[in-house]
Amino acid sequence: MISFPIIRVITKIIIPYILLFALYVQFHGDFGPGGGFQAGVIFASAFILYGLVFGLPAIKRVAPVKVVEKLIALGLLIYAGTGVATMLIPKSGDGGTQLQCKFLDYEALNHSIEWLGPLSGQHLGIFLVELGVGITVTAVMTMVFYAFAGREPVKG
Repeated sequence: MISFPIIRVITKIIIPYILLFALYVQFHGDFGPGGGFQAGVIFASAFILYGLVFGLPAIKRVAPVKVVEKLIALGLLIYAGTGVATMLIPKSGDGGTQLQCKFLDYEALNHSIEWLGPLSGQHLGIFLVELGVGITVTAVMTMVFYAFAGREPVKG
């Protein structure tokens, strides 16, 4: 796309807005339509657009394969870690002696932070799960693009 400077300039202008919209969808997912999956796909679309316009080597400098692989694992760990934490943290009303052993039962995450006030376990749990899903989906979609864009053309 070196011979298309207008496309390159427009891409540089529009990518920050795509990323900003992805963040909006990510953080609005607690209260309405949207969330981790949709935000992850939108976020990855910014990387894919960059790769289509500037080439595969350019996108691999921005988001190296090793970093993207680690992000896949990180997102999964955030999601699963939230579920495991809800199983291992005792409920507030239990006197702190019994585990609830329910995966993703956010009631265990209810707590109070002095300068923030009471924080709903439901809100915190959904935020963490959606964050994990968003990171994973972004990284997986980016890896799918790397896999397809890096293929050698079939000669025949």
